Amino acid sequence: MKTDILIRDASQVATCAGCERPRRGKEMSYDIIMEDGWIAVASGRITGIGKGSIPREIEIDDDTLVIDAAGKTVLPGFVDPHTHLVHGGSREKELALKLEGVPYLEILKKGGGILSTVRATRTAPESELMEKAKKSLDIMLLHGTTTIEAKSGYGLNMDDELKCLRVAKNLDRHHPVDIVSTFLGAHALPEEFKNKKKQYIDFLIEEVMPCVKRMDLAEFCDVFCEKGVFSAQESRKILTRAKEMGYKLKLHADEIEPLGGAQLAGELGAVTADHLLAVSDKGLRKMKEGNVIAVLLPGTSFNLYLGKYARARDIIDAGLAVALATDYNPGSCPTENIQLIISLACLKMNMTPEEVVCAVTINGAHAIDRGSEIGSLEAGKKADIVVLDVPNISYLPYHFGINHVDKVIKNGRLVVDGQRLVY
Repeated sequence: MKTDILIRDASQVATCAGCERPRRGKEMSYDIIMEDGWIAVASGRITGIGKGSIPREIEIDDDTLVIDAAGKTVLPGFVDPHTHLVHGGSREKELALKLEGVPYLEILKKGGGILSTVRATRTAPESELMEKAKKSLDIMLLHGTTTIEAKSGYGLNMDDELKCLRVAKNLDRHHPVDIVSTFLGAHALPEEFKNKKKQYIDFLIEEVMPCVKRMDLAEFCDVFCEKGVFSAQESRKILTRAKEMGYKLKLHADEIEPLGGAQLAGELGAVTADHLLAVSDKGLRKMKEGNVIAVLLPGTSFNLYLGKYARARDIIDAGLAVALATDYNPGSCPTENIQLIISLACLKMNMTPEEVVCAVTINGAHAIDRGSEIGSLEAGKKADIVVLDVPNISYLPYHFGINHVDKVIKNGRLVVDGQRLVY
């Protein structure tokens, strides 16, 4: 088979290969680096990978795009398994409140936070949401992200939740970045249901969730399990019914208060539990028993002035799989740059460069149930590849605050070249 793209002479290739499930605990640091590497791509897939001299059976001709990666590092395309991609408006006016020390949940209680974004999202036409989300996807792609998860949760009624999910579905069809959608109707209690939480939960379970599933607009269901939002008991009710409907499960768990979200995720067999700043040791044990992936979001801790980060070292040392994500959203973490998250994970959560690379590639892929197709560089997988202008993986978190991407290949096609979109 003729080779469409050949990447050669890479200083390092982080393959993240050799494990058919998420890498857990110490596995996150084992055998992910190959020196002097090459990768062959044809028909959108990786057809060969190795080190040193390129075998004769790798067929190239004048039409083959040969990429000289000397002095550069090659990784699987980054996977961002927790974003709130589709929303209207922005919330820069809340910055002054944060600087004054007003807690995040207090801003929400006063009608700000999520609820202010709900108002902006409801009034925004679908075309406006599409254009805004596309701009964010372009930024993600320029920074090396090739697949994301996108949550709803800023509509909080039937029409606007469906509107946001349709936007994500359409962008998945037409943008190079692949999008896996999650229904997050239980993101907050909308103003029209104030003091009527039971009625809102029943509305989600009986009307919205069946409609979303029937229209095939979301693969996962998530709940914001937090003090003042949805309790562990309420979250259990929603997620149990979601599982019966065929949704895979995620959970915003133990972010600010230790409500038992991690235990719940383990008991229900959720794919991921996310945030986990206040997770208990019991919660970690339940997550391990349930094979739940911990999705950590250090950008949110940084941006909210929380003064603490998830206990990544304890979580990894306990033998769990860890993924990293931006939590891109207009309030608690307005950044699309997963390279910033990589640096924060090392500097604020004491993760090693090897662990971080694993967390934003293969474990991120498993966090959205795509580990068999993406997240590692091995023959047969989709050719989602990022070429970084860094000599090794340690340089990536060390030299922070800039974009290290040189080239991005998505599904076997060059889509970023010299930090420019070329799709």
